[in-house]
Amino acid sequence: MLDIIDIRRNQVMMEGEFPVQLQTAFRGMERAKNPWGINHDKRLDWADGLQVKTTEENQEPDVLYWVGCAASYDPQAQKTARAFVQLLNYADVNFAVLGKKECCTGDSARRAGNELLYRELADQNIATLNQVKPKLIVASCPHCMNAIGNEYKQIGGSYSVMHHTQYLESLMSTGKLDAARLDASITYHDPCYLGRHNGVYDAPRNVLHVLGDEMLELDRNRENSFCCGAGGAQFWKEEEPGSERVSENRFREVKEQLSSSKHEKTLAVGCPFCKSMLSSTPGKSDADGIVVKDVAELLLESVQKKKGIVVASMQLPSLQTEMEKNVGVVERVAAATPSAEPAALSSLPPVASAPAPEKVERKKWQPKASTQTSSETKPADE
Repeated sequence: MLDIIDIRRNQVMMEGEFPVQLQTAFRGMERAKNPWGINHDKRLDWADGLQVKTTEENQEPDVLYWVGCAASYDPQAQKTARAFVQLLNYADVNFAVLGKKECCTGDSARRAGNELLYRELADQNIATLNQVKPKLIVASCPHCMNAIGNEYKQIGGSYSVMHHTQYLESLMSTGKLDAARLDASITYHDPCYLGRHNGVYDAPRNVLHVLGDEMLELDRNRENSFCCGAGGAQFWKEEEPGSERVSENRFREVKEQLSSSKHEKTLAVGCPFCKSMLSSTPGKSDADGIVVKDVAELLLESVQKKKGIVVASMQLPSLQTEMEKNVGVVERVAAATPSAEPAALSSLPPVASAPAPEKVERKKWQPKASTQTSSETKPADE
């Protein structure tokens, strides 16, 4: 995989050749510090109504919660962030967030080959973190966790970082959170960057074993798990033509595992991108009531059940108007028709690091076929 990233880096940085749909994510990270391209001033809107302090208000927190772009702007991921901070408050944890000082880790830019953009974002975050000097960083996104904990070390940022499921497990083991059983059959999907890349398999399972009446394992799990389809910056573009979407392949396995359950059918995840991909995959429409929730959401339900707290539906700040202005967000976040094509794509201005799409024709790879001229291969709608 690292070789593929090197090849991508050459294609983007030297050849200026990459899928045009990635332009929107690159431009969003350049201008708004997030691939959604939503105004940076809205980065803390997800915490509306909750007791969440920034590092300016709480300068010596025991835990710095790294929210990430997804939990800041994606309504589905916002549920995870809100659930996690409520659990921290129930456990009386001294925590804080960076708020508007936080920006994208640059993970998606690096996976897509845009190393320059990654370095710009990473250097900014490292300067902020070195000033804050956090004791422990907890991230609810495995991609953020991997970038800050493993890759920032390459450029001067060394921090203690863990995933939110690991921290929740520690709160439960020390008795700071008391959970009740849920009437649910739960199966768990291992995120690539939490499992294979960082070896975290047991922590989320230890939490889920306490919560559900039945904990089922998918056939492909742990180090042999299967991607949700968002990896390698694929989240920000459409799938290439093929026999099946990656997300469909994975969700079919989920349906087969939960098909015989008599309890509420729940797919637990530990990554906002996995949650979005598996929630919006077309096959979920006939999934017989399967719900997709983060481990933190399930634990919050359990803790509140134990405390006898009846909670109404979670109200999230509305960012849909902002998000509909950005190409590629409607399908992932609002679960719109997968085949919908972004209308605004043709009017996008070029990013600084790549030529305008009309000047560079993306080559078509044709195995064992003679190379055709540009006029013969250029699609009619390009």
